[in-house]
Amino acid sequence: MATSSKGARRRTRSKLKKGLRDKFKPESIIQGFKAGDKVIISIDPSSMKGMPHTRFKGNMGTVAGMRGSALIVNTYIGKKKKEIYVSPEHLKRV
Repeated sequence: MATSSKGARRRTRSKLKKGLRDKFKPESIIQGFKAGDKVIISIDPSSMKGMPHTRFKGNMGTVAGMRGSALIVNTYIGKKKKEIYVSPEHLKRV
């Protein structure tokens, strides 16, 4: 009997699904963020680069800085403060 997959995108069939007419827009990569900006983590499934874990989907956080082309976002999971690295196409400004 085969073992089940333990990949990063397992059990995400409905979580990481785009709409019928949704397309990837280059404006989402170009958008600029500064330290202190409030953002919502909204995962774009068409872009694998810099994708955060699905447990962070829908969370609000603050931008702490840059790490290469990615952004450092501070957010909370319960009472724990988490620092994650996210590409700008997975973020929306509040």
